[in-house]
Amino acid sequence: MLREKRPDSRVVVLTGYGAIATAVAAVKIGATDYLSKPADATDITNALLAQPDELPPPPENPMSADRVRWEHIQRVYELCDRNVSETARRLNMHRRTLQRILAKRSPK
Repeated sequence: MLREKRPDSRVVVLTGYGAIATAVAAVKIGATDYLSKPADATDITNALLAQPDELPPPPENPMSADRVRWEHIQRVYELCDRNVSETARRLNMHRRTLQRILAKRSPK
């Protein structure tokens, strides 16, 4: 709708909960950029003014490997309608191991 009226517009999603799954979903529905809080005015301005072929700089605090793994497990868990047995089968891990992972808080 916005793109029909203003094809040159830039859509920047600002979220309090940055996750790979939501970033992918945002880009699929047309977001130009995706920022997690805390983002300052400079981050937002740079995202809005960036050229279409310009890549954003790498994040200062990228997600840890543990966090990426946890995000992946959570995504599969949600895709399996929160069925632990099915998720464990798809991830090729023991059901009890998966239950322990799901019971813990997300890594930083």
